[in-house]
Amino acid sequence: MTASVVGVHRSGTHSFSKPTVDEITLVEGIGVQGDAHAGTTVQHRSRVKKNASTPNMRQVHLIHRELFDRLKGAGYTVVPGELGENITTSGVDVLALPVGARLTIGEAVITVTGLRNPCHQINDDQPGLMKQVLYTGESGDVVRLTGVMGIVSRGGVVRAGDEIDVTLPPEPYYPLTPV
Repeated sequence: MTASVVGVHRSGTHSFSKPTVDEITLVEGIGVQGDAHAGTTVQHRSRVKKNASTPNMRQVHLIHRELFDRLKGAGYTVVPGELGENITTSGVDVLALPVGARLTIGEAVITVTGLRNPCHQINDDQPGLMKQVLYTGESGDVVRLTGVMGIVSRGGVVRAGDEIDVTLPPEPYYPLTPV
């Protein structure tokens, strides 16, 4: 299966969900043009309160469409953009990528920085959904399923249907942790 973009989303406000749009423009070192989370320093409100000068390692949020299939099996209906992602992917296990993996989408390149740590707003969207995307696994480790975050290493336009090419960083690989 070819890895591809299912949909692209942006919101100029700090709303939980992001509407689907025809295309997004990624700006190197900034994020998604016109999105509330774009910037060189943190833009997530809770993180700004802690330290507004922290570098923004969360410029772009990607979620795999396959998560929606899993959630449907648990009785939840989630559509692209609903969980606040900028890019909905298909055919690439974004959660298994190591830190520093590069996703080339058209002319744009996103460097994966870490896992998204889901927030309580997920339960505001659909009660009980948080337990489906954040839980303790059999090994005792916390499992986070709400996608990955990245920075824009090369700008460009991204649209639904664009192919995604994954380039792994040099070994050793470092597993993703929340950013």
